Amino acid sequence: MAFTNEDYLPSHEELTVPELPLTSSVLRASGVFFGKYCDNASKEFMLCVSEEKDPRKCINEGKEVTRCGWEFYRNLKKNCQEEFNVYHDCVDRSGSSMDIYRCRKPQAPFDQCMKEKMNMERPPIGYFSRARIHHTKREMPKLNEEVLPEKIPGLQDFRSPPKKDLGTNYGNMPV
Repeated sequence: MAFTNEDYLPSHEELTVPELPLTSSVLRASGVFFGKYCDNASKEFMLCVSEEKDPRKCINEGKEVTRCGWEFYRNLKKNCQEEFNVYHDCVDRSGSSMDIYRCRKPQAPFDQCMKEKMNMERPPIGYFSRARIHHTKREMPKLNEEVLPEKIPGLQDFRSPPKKDLGTNYGNMPV
């Protein structure tokens, strides 16, 4: 994608936010709770990217997802750090694929802690795959109404039903 001098490019300061310094085992072990905790911020960001077709317009929504992540992991550390450390250590040691099914025993106390202290239940399997409606306060972007070219003469209009040819019957096919 080429840019001209008239195009807006965000500054480095605008783009820079503190990143979450997490390992893959931490993300794997806490991902479902993180996804549920930051569900609205994540959906708002994805909706913005999908509607705007320009990531420069969704910088603030992306920053909100990062802010929500920081908030979630601070609360996790404050409330369930011991249970989580045992669980994510098991996930980390479960092999290169980080299979969670091998860590069901330490998962149960972690899930119980999340339920009691953070009032969050583990979402059921398939929760994030379901269609869920997201209500936003952002205005819908203006549609870019492109002018379509004139119809090429001699082409069939495929929007109307095809004309039946009553003279041709191939075998036993109904006309």
